[in-house]
Amino acid sequence: MRRPAPILLCLCLAVLPSPLLAAGKSFSGDYSLSFLGIPVAKATFDSTYEGNSYIVNGRVSSAGLAAFFDDTRGTISSRGSFGEGRTRPRAFRADYVSGKVSSLVAVGFSGDRVTSTEVVPPPKKRGKTWIPLGANDLRGVADPIAATVIRAPSLDKVCGRTVRIYDGELRADLKLTEVSRKKMAVKGFEGDTVTCRMGFQPVSGYRTDKKALTFLRDRSRIMVTFAPLGETGVYAPIYATVSTEIGKITVKARRFEATN
Repeated sequence: MRRPAPILLCLCLAVLPSPLLAAGKSFSGDYSLSFLGIPVAKATFDSTYEGNSYIVNGRVSSAGLAAFFDDTRGTISSRGSFGEGRTRPRAFRADYVSGKVSSLVAVGFSGDRVTSTEVVPPPKKRGKTWIPLGANDLRGVADPIAATVIRAPSLDKVCGRTVRIYDGELRADLKLTEVSRKKMAVKGFEGDTVTCRMGFQPVSGYRTDKKALTFLRDRSRIMVTFAPLGETGVYAPIYATVSTEIGKITVKARRFEATN
């Protein structure tokens, strides 16, 4: 939990036009994150959709056995709008504390590009294997939270897109391909869902000798299941799995419901 990772719940982009969101609709979800079946973190996300605008606020903390070894907790927020077939974020911020160390990631947007990035503590010195951000890499990107909400006209239009994501350092492309559909039920939701396989391709802002990223690109199987947020035309993750070098990460919604 060094900083928000874009690979656990990150999807979006290239959405076909759909009706405007219903005014003032709010939703809340509780999630658990486990590693090899052992609970390691929990999160709550509250979101509001009004017109074409969205606001998402989250709280994340370590849980289970992980809390004994790494007491990490923090808040995450994102706000922006839907337009031109994608999410258009305006601001992203993550504040978190691990032990006694405080950290921050803040990204500002204007139009279709990133205009500011703040990372505290600052990143370490780059080595020879570092791939720097390109001139056009920060255009049309989604932050890690904006990338988890997709507006689509129907369930069959959720996948079949490529996501351009930026988490304050890494720029990556995420290709979503539909795998299956099924009915799911959790507290506050029962209905049809769609599962997308997500191909991970780092673009810039990373080291080429970083084994974890190489595994995600070449060998990982990343699966994310989306469910509709009421009648808003927006879809959000309800379940996800990510295979890593040392085992599987599972993210599961425990509650997924409208709050107004």
